[in-house]
Amino acid sequence: MDYQPEKIESRHYDRWEKAGYFKATGSGNPYCIVIPPPNVTGTLHMGHAFQHTIMDALIRYHRMKGHNTLWQMGTDHAGIATQMVVERLLNAQGQSKHDIGREAFIKKVWEWKQHSGNIISHQMRCLGASVDWSRERFTMDTGLCKAVTEEFVELYDEGLIYKGKRLVNWDPVLHTALSDLEVLSEEESGKLWRFRYHLADSNDYLVVATTRPETMLGDTAVAVHPEDKRYMAYVGKTVQLPLCDRKIPVLADEYVDPEFGSGCVKITPAHDFNDYELGLRHNLPIINIFDQNAALNDSVPERFHGLDRFVARDLIIKEMENQKLLDGVDNHTLMVPHGDRSGAIVEPLLTDQWYVRAKILAEPAIAAVESEDVRFVPANWSKTYFEWMRNIEDWCISRQLWWGHRVPAWYDDDGKVYVARNENEVREKYDIKPEVKLRQDEDVLDTWFSSALWPFSTMDWPSGSKELDNFYPTNVLVTGFDIIFFWVARMIMMGLKFMNDVPFKEVYMTGLIRDHSGQKMSKSKGNILDPLDIINGATLETLLEKRTDGMMQPHLKKRIENLTRKEFPKGIPKYGADALRLTLANLATTGRDISLDMGRIEGNRNFCNKLWNASKFVFTNIDHFDEGKPKKYTIADKWIRSRLARIIKSFHKNFAGYRLDLASQSLYDFIWHEFCDWHLELTKTSLNNPDCPDSTRRGTQHCLAEVLGALLKLLHPFAPFLTEELWLELCKKTGRSSETLMLEPLPEPNQFIQDAKSEKEIAWMQEFVKGIRQIRGETNINPGKHLHVILAGASDTDKKRLNAYRYYLYNLARLKDITLASSSNEVPESATALLGEMTLLVPLKGLIDLEAEQDRLIKQKNQIENDLIKVEQKLTNPNFSTNAPEEIVRKQQDRENQLKEKLEKLLQQLDRLQKIIN
Repeated sequence: MDYQPEKIESRHYDRWEKAGYFKATGSGNPYCIVIPPPNVTGTLHMGHAFQHTIMDALIRYHRMKGHNTLWQMGTDHAGIATQMVVERLLNAQGQSKHDIGREAFIKKVWEWKQHSGNIISHQMRCLGASVDWSRERFTMDTGLCKAVTEEFVELYDEGLIYKGKRLVNWDPVLHTALSDLEVLSEEESGKLWRFRYHLADSNDYLVVATTRPETMLGDTAVAVHPEDKRYMAYVGKTVQLPLCDRKIPVLADEYVDPEFGSGCVKITPAHDFNDYELGLRHNLPIINIFDQNAALNDSVPERFHGLDRFVARDLIIKEMENQKLLDGVDNHTLMVPHGDRSGAIVEPLLTDQWYVRAKILAEPAIAAVESEDVRFVPANWSKTYFEWMRNIEDWCISRQLWWGHRVPAWYDDDGKVYVARNENEVREKYDIKPEVKLRQDEDVLDTWFSSALWPFSTMDWPSGSKELDNFYPTNVLVTGFDIIFFWVARMIMMGLKFMNDVPFKEVYMTGLIRDHSGQKMSKSKGNILDPLDIINGATLETLLEKRTDGMMQPHLKKRIENLTRKEFPKGIPKYGADALRLTLANLATTGRDISLDMGRIEGNRNFCNKLWNASKFVFTNIDHFDEGKPKKYTIADKWIRSRLARIIKSFHKNFAGYRLDLASQSLYDFIWHEFCDWHLELTKTSLNNPDCPDSTRRGTQHCLAEVLGALLKLLHPFAPFLTEELWLELCKKTGRSSETLMLEPLPEPNQFIQDAKSEKEIAWMQEFVKGIRQIRGETNINPGKHLHVILAGASDTDKKRLNAYRYYLYNLARLKDITLASSSNEVPESATALLGEMTLLVPLKGLIDLEAEQDRLIKQKNQIENDLIKVEQKLTNPNFSTNAPEEIVRKQQDRENQLKEKLEKLLQQLDRLQKIIN
């Protein structure tokens, strides 16, 4: 049977899961990874596939090391994202959440979750993720809800949570507060309007500049810099606020930049974070002019009531112009804040919210990284962590949503707040009589507030469990740099607070997955890839549908369709999970972004096929050998065992240093170039030799089985399906009893003897064969033609080796005979190669038409020279080097180097051929 991944992958995964192989064994040193919980709304993208490949490789490695291994699985309720999805479904039915009420809406969300929540688990199974499904958790599970309530109540009772009226980022579409981390600021082209604010009872005026004219209706001061001589005389006076019947003071504050605009700044404490701080310093009134939709409320003149903020902006500009109060307008580039989920422009809004006093919690979390109780890999990410933690602000944890963990706080009719685990506890804790009506806070908690508990809430904190005792703290967190602040820092804070220990010992920071040209993968760029489409294959139509689904702009849709047709004209073939995993592991250089090239996936699919065929050769040749009888190893057997010992040693070293790229790539190179290309070919020579003694034949058969078994074990963390299939077949052939490869012990270096002599001898043999192959390639000799080889200048050691390994050399180099000459001058018209002090000579007479070969090489040379001219012209063109994407320029530079290298080799071949002809 040929290698067909689709026929083996689901079969093995189902068997593994049913047998409970993914569960912790209960013996050995504990090793635990908690999965960064994917949002229940989503599907896995290539970034997930990358991280899951790394985590699964680590888990499988430690499981095979005999450790008590747990990969904790779970998903996040994704408050805002999930509520948006379900609200859209309701809207499509002509309803809103308010039409059906909170209780019915929550029920709808749970129904949706039950229906759609298994997409991620299906993708993970296809990828081969060996998580413990029996311990799968969801952040809205009863136990995790209990943990979140406990977290809130304990922090509140210690004074680390408080409720306060402060300025927050307000999303006017989702009607909720957002943390700073949930706001994406984008550079946009806008305007800077200059308005005239007249001094009270005077024709004199100050010019203030603003990018948000609508907020002027909430101004409560004009500020200037205290050392700005232009305005010193105005400080302490008042100006008439245009369009409003209010006077506001002119004050001095060092916050003002005298170089920006006119040097006079309008101050709106209720709708700007810097203005808010300035307002507190100067005890200014705080006038909120927006409602929850960012429309103007009744704090503004009546003609503006209910207007959308941008409609109001246009009207204000028009009125200011009519009243000759518009001093001018400038084009201006500014950063505009958008909600990361809704995309709406966020407004600073004064609201009542719940906050965590983060600075107090941050101090021990900073110390934990300073002391390396938590270590970042790569280490440079600790600088990013420290920068944020040392400047941390109080954390707004309340959200004006319905889906999520409801704030465990209750209010009486007077608005007094009571915090406890439930209403009964509130009454008992605060001695509140049954007749006093209480209502629970309508808000829910920030999703990251619950995720901060993930490493221990998933193990049944606060109730406690044997898993919590055994596996906390966990060993490593594998995650992306983009959530260091959202999640990593907060888990460290909460772990130290509630468990009195760090949640993990190391944080492995992965880079971003980019496309083949180095572009970030995103829906808008049209370059996203579903891991399942690479594993199972996908038609062009399927790719087009996924990449353009929900896309409204026709020009963007057309561009993405064209890009997809160019990149995948025939769709994506079935590569299988192992080929994808191997590719991602090969690229896993710590902390760096990686470019995913389909050519590399195809290369790893070919590698899987190579190993499959090599294993079939082994199975054929180890049938019916008696393990118990005496055996003797050949020089080739000793060599491969010695080389394998080195690979095993570097494999363990690379896993310990999270260099999965080096571990997987060294295995790829060893299996392909040493095991398949050399050892199997050397083995064929031994096994096909009719004079080979039985003990040597048995030694070679044993070596084949032992080395293949070790390689399958080493490769298993990266390619679990292929290695499992081949391992079980190997066990059948050798009579070994084994249920699964994943529970077999990994090989250690001391299982195989390093043999410097055999490595030296085989290296000589390899150079000999390569020399003959080089001559064949350079002179275009038919690869199947058996050659006469003359050796000139052979030393006594060369002659001994020649006698010892003649049978190998004849078969691997396809030789008919070898003779010795005292000097290369005695040999006419020969192609040559050097092996140390010895010269390998192949007489060419009768082998090739020398003149025709010269013509062929000259044609090749001319073609390469023409291609090189075109590339050099492109690279020296300033327009190309300046405007082309960096990745495209780099590819052209690589092509230039490759062409130069080819040309140099070709010129050397022509020179050698010319000498032979002459």
